[in-house]
Amino acid sequence: MIRFDSDYTEGCHPSILKRLEETNMVQTPGYGEDEYCKRAAALIKQAAGAPEADVHFLVGGTQTNVTVISAALKHYQGAITATTGHINVHETGALEACGHKCLNLDTPDGKLTAKQVEDYVEAHFADESFEHMVQPKLVYISNPTEIGTIYSKEELKALYDVCRKRNLYLFLDGARLGYALMCKENDMTLSDIAKYTDVFYIGGTKVGALFGEAVVITNDELKQDFRYNIKQRGGMLAKGRLLGIQFEMLFEENRYFEISAHAARMVEKLKEDLTNMGVTFYIDSPTNQQFPILPDTVLEELKKKYSFSYWNRMDEKHSAVRICTSWATKEENVDELLADVRKLLKA
Repeated sequence: MIRFDSDYTEGCHPSILKRLEETNMVQTPGYGEDEYCKRAAALIKQAAGAPEADVHFLVGGTQTNVTVISAALKHYQGAITATTGHINVHETGALEACGHKCLNLDTPDGKLTAKQVEDYVEAHFADESFEHMVQPKLVYISNPTEIGTIYSKEELKALYDVCRKRNLYLFLDGARLGYALMCKENDMTLSDIAKYTDVFYIGGTKVGALFGEAVVITNDELKQDFRYNIKQRGGMLAKGRLLGIQFEMLFEENRYFEISAHAARMVEKLKEDLTNMGVTFYIDSPTNQQFPILPDTVLEELKKKYSFSYWNRMDEKHSAVRICTSWATKEENVDELLADVRKLLKA
């Protein structure tokens, strides 16, 4: 079975595995206070152009989202998110289990706009009974979004400006951030993201690490006592060195961006060739998640050899599926998939 169903089907980049073996018997302090975590944090701050930022390493994306958002909010506050946002649809209500409501806004492309946020906040406080409703305090976005779309620098800045105006925090989920930054349509840098958010995270689990995410906090209001929250929400790893070593290797020699660029090249080839075959897409995604619409008969044949994710029923005979590339995708597997799709469409 050739797997295109997610971007974390493999273990980790070989350089990480090698470094973990080399350092296996080195004794270090625990809980992220080791030399590897300190060096990884320094490399990330340098890459983000944010020397005053705080960097923390957590074990996974759900723990990261819950930890960041619950640390930022009081018990009567909630997070504005797109209805398709990851915290709303793919974390089993983890945030709401911690007492913070997802304040959902419908979007056609998975992206929130500055106007949507401003209108929502305006409407909340214009209602004379506003104190009887959950107060919006944080805006949650992901880049890429859950359906593979990306924010432009202008869109991110507009959101950030509205958040400043309305006294909101802006949090960017970067579980797949490398794949957004390295796609050809992107016009942002890691420094731009650090500049126009209060807190964001860099995903490792889906971009070359065995596991782990790196939280970057630029807003001083959110820095104090953050480690208490990491521990309470189950995101603190006793052997924190394992996270530090992985991010040290990812951000050494520009490796994080290079391996993300590989995924971008693979998906560009996939998208271009499918388009040339006349295949249409559920959404125009520029990133490593693609959503082709194919005949059900073709999908049934492909499932015998490939793994992909069902996404949406389009009509009686066609469905949209999700196909992911990653840092580890083999070009020969992409070629094989394309050849099989071409053959089945002609049959």
